[in-house]
Amino acid sequence: MDQSFGNSQKLKSKKHIDLLFTEGKSLKAFPLKLIYIPLAEKGEPQLKTGVSVPKKLVSTAVKRNRIKRLIREVFRKNKYLVTKDLSSSHAFMFIYISRDEMSYEKIEMSMIRIMEKFREKL
Repeated sequence: MDQSFGNSQKLKSKKHIDLLFTEGKSLKAFPLKLIYIPLAEKGEPQLKTGVSVPKKLVSTAVKRNRIKRLIREVFRKNKYLVTKDLSSSHAFMFIYISRDEMSYEKIEMSMIRIMEKFREKL
């Protein structure tokens, strides 16, 4: 089971990010929202993943960065829930939608619920 989260798995392309926000579908499980879209890439299916914490909801950069680190860590530990059945490449964007800082356990439960919903949609 691969638990890495290297550069090849990070969503960096402005083209893909713009496409996500214009044509992407979304799922919610408080305090996270997932926006996803299939990618037309050749080769082995993979996930391109990004994380966003809005400045309007979490005012200080220290808290935003901590929340982003928690979300990335939870995704890294639980991405096997999605990747084991993946038939095509997808771009993911996780958006934090709470004003309060949540614990690792709450974020993990939310992430697992979102990934289960995503697998049902496929």
